[in-house]
Amino acid sequence: MAGLRERKKADTRAALAAATLRLAAERGWEHVTVEAVAGEADVSYRTFFNHFSSKEEALLRPGGAEQPRLSTRLRAQPADLSLPAAVRAAVREEVGELTADPATLRTRMTVLAGTPALLPRLVEMGAADEQAMALAIAERTGQDVDLGPALLAAVVSAALRVSLMRWHGQDGATPLATLADEALDALAAGLPPATPAR
Repeated sequence: MAGLRERKKADTRAALAAATLRLAAERGWEHVTVEAVAGEADVSYRTFFNHFSSKEEALLRPGGAEQPRLSTRLRAQPADLSLPAAVRAAVREEVGELTADPATLRTRMTVLAGTPALLPRLVEMGAADEQAMALAIAERTGQDVDLGPALLAAVVSAALRVSLMRWHGQDGATPLATLADEALDALAAGLPPATPAR
């Protein structure tokens, strides 16, 4: 019974997230309301808030509060993996989930790119995710969280963000996994020196 209840909950959450994205793409973000999303998903207004705290969360974190984060994926890696290998494995898992439905990811990226009003929430969620990632790195390495782990978490987050932007800019021509690997390889090798444009 619990399994069925959880599946129904997940299905409702997925329907709400899909409705939020669909309405945002069709109407523009400023014209999306929780009432409209609930109606589109054929559930009550109250049911929406059983799954998401806001329409922003429904768009930006469609799996809800239970959606795995990069920090969760890192903690799940085998203890005998080196930190770089564990981080890369966690990023690959994240990318695999993001690209499970490439069309939906492209639509979400298009909505985000065209909606500056979402930037503050994106920054807020990104900062929280980086902090959680830094804690996971600190736990794995035994380091204090305030420098090395915090810096690595920020850099990995930036690498994933840049990879997503490149993927969207190329309209998915290069697999996101390839772009993420390129970004991580560049970080591992040390960034090339900046040279002035001629």
